[in-house]
Amino acid sequence: PPETATPDQRAAADVLWAAGAAVLEAGVDGAGAVAQSALLRAAHTARLRHLPRAAGAALSVVTLLRAARAGDPSYRTAELVTALAELLGTARRVATASGTELAAVRGRVRRPYSPDGSLRLYGLFTEPVVTDSGHGGVRTWVAGADGRLFTVGDVAPGGVGRALGVADRAVRLGDSALTHRELGRAGLAVSGATVSPDGRLGAGKSVKAVTARGAAWTEPPLAALWETPPAEQAARALRSTSRYADPDGTGSDLLFLDVELLGAVREPGGTCLLALGEGGVPVRLTAADDDPALAHRDNLALLAAAPGTRLRIIGRLIPADHPRLTLLACSHPTGEGTIDLGLDRLRRADLPDPAAPARFAPPQPVGPGAQSPLYLLERRVEQTVPAGRAALGMLGDVTAETRRIRRGGLPTAAGLLTALCASAAQRERDHFGRLLPADTDGFAAYWLAAARYSAAVSESLCSAAWNPTGEVQGVSGGQPAAAARPAV
Repeated sequence: PPETATPDQRAAADVLWAAGAAVLEAGVDGAGAVAQSALLRAAHTARLRHLPRAAGAALSVVTLLRAARAGDPSYRTAELVTALAELLGTARRVATASGTELAAVRGRVRRPYSPDGSLRLYGLFTEPVVTDSGHGGVRTWVAGADGRLFTVGDVAPGGVGRALGVADRAVRLGDSALTHRELGRAGLAVSGATVSPDGRLGAGKSVKAVTARGAAWTEPPLAALWETPPAEQAARALRSTSRYADPDGTGSDLLFLDVELLGAVREPGGTCLLALGEGGVPVRLTAADDDPALAHRDNLALLAAAPGTRLRIIGRLIPADHPRLTLLACSHPTGEGTIDLGLDRLRRADLPDPAAPARFAPPQPVGPGAQSPLYLLERRVEQTVPAGRAALGMLGDVTAETRRIRRGGLPTAAGLLTALCASAAQRERDHFGRLLPADTDGFAAYWLAAARYSAAVSESLCSAAWNPTGEVQGVSGGQPAAAARPAV
């Protein structure tokens, strides 16, 4: 029979669930030292019981709670929503999972590397990596002869200064003398390769690597990356970037597109570059990092001054109700070579018409999810986190919101909103009229269902936005079949 969780693991998962539900009950304002200590103790027990995934989720919740209570400007409520839903969802699945699902629910303490024999690799581009925790470095993307994507990274404490410096250091892989910048345009022949499930190349003593000829983006095998339809690429990227995907998933969040630049477009948060992709789908391209020390923002502004230019680009999917990418690399506007948009700086002389001013493109349709009433459920899910269950219980009648959601073709979302608010407001009294303790488990279950459902529908709408016909795979009656019955 398939392996199931041990009694100790189930007990540890129950403690994690109770600690997460208590945070949801109290909200950020009420989740002080006591609630955080309970989470830390539960995380320690879970790690001892070989549940590193749930333990890591609990630690993420504690970190975000501290950031929220300290007024950290980098804190985002959506991140705490995701962390809490990951914690509660993982804790709930421990009791029912078995076999391979149980292995995914348990998670891994360290990233495993498995032998992959000999590889012939072709450089694609190099991107700078700067994290909120003060780490900096670069990640170089390469592709195998069969189209698989791999990465070679070098990230350590140091911030943006280290990211710029490491780009010109030798790659830590075998005997290769290539720098990261050079590897992004050259090739490698690797023997004894080791690869992690997410495509990272190991640099063990047994790995041997020598410099080899690279390939242009228009030559095989790299040219095949741009031949896959954008809708299929977006669906693959969504599977790897899903907020609640199991770890060790394969695939990447990169998209490879041929586009025509239209110009800059104004948005509430600033401006972005609008381009026209295959099938006439408008794609919004944003800077991967606004740090002025990196070249992303300046390069994007220069490209906005070259409407009509056709480029081959590589971008990272941003889940949204319209096609949206962070622009990472592109072919040179003159047609010769490629540009790593975070490291290389374009000049006006590189543009087809150096004298052309930046042009603001006319408004474009943004996708099938633009008018979706799903946000009515999403905002109630987010509202619970900072203020706790009591704030949601004081909303009163939500009939108008649920009626609007039903008209939008999302009856499950309407039912979840009704159940969530009813659970938040439910308080029973004993025979003497005293309030009984609230049903924190029941409320946490409804909240988790609403959070997971909202994420599933948002991903379906994002997938539909990349399809010129606007169709969503797996949709029946206006809502994703898989998301209609969210497992909690």
